[in-house]
Amino acid sequence: MVRFIEEITKTVEKETGNKSNTDVATAKKKVLQDLIINDGGGLINSWVDSMRACSPTHLKSLMKQSSWLTEHPSALDMFEEILHVSEGKQIVMFLDYDGTLSPIVDDPDRAFMSKKMRRTVRKLANCFPTAIVSGRCREKVYNFVKLTELYYAGSHGMDIKGPEQGGSKYKEDQSLLCQPATEFLPMVDEVYQKLIEKTRLTPGAKVENNKFCVSVHFRRVDEKVL
Repeated sequence: MVRFIEEITKTVEKETGNKSNTDVATAKKKVLQDLIINDGGGLINSWVDSMRACSPTHLKSLMKQSSWLTEHPSALDMFEEILHVSEGKQIVMFLDYDGTLSPIVDDPDRAFMSKKMRRTVRKLANCFPTAIVSGRCREKVYNFVKLTELYYAGSHGMDIKGPEQGGSKYKEDQSLLCQPATEFLPMVDEVYQKLIEKTRLTPGAKVENNKFCVSVHFRRVDEKVL
């Protein structure tokens, strides 16, 4: 992932130079297109294979995998169509955190991103408006990443905060905070407490309060129990 983003940012810087805004937009699209074509999809496939292999809920048969891919076509296979409909528009980067910017780990509190990845994401945000979208609590994701120039969407989009003033060249000097489900916070907390009680006797289970949603982590739970 680091190498992939680094190639995007380095090539964008090389291609844009002192060009006009229109030429810069065209160059950015060309960079993304050339990068995918030259890579042949191998790097992307390796990410998918790696995540599938380490997930306890990985697909159990090629038939199921084929069915899923039919219903969810790859953006890489439709890249030309995407470029066509995005012509003259601003390209925005949306990144997941766990398994994308950080490794999948047994303990969710130790899903740290590397310094190299942090530098790379900062470079990416200098080329495109960049957001991190996660099911985790927004504050927790920010404490992992610690980059003020990004948009952070926690709790699966129920808690969104824009870059700090002056943090991003793509954002106007105005604060952005979107929390459309604040009225449900007492209910979420009640569900959290009930899940704590329900999983109390399940060794390895961990319940995480993500403010606007709740996660139950079972990676450390014995498969026989599951």
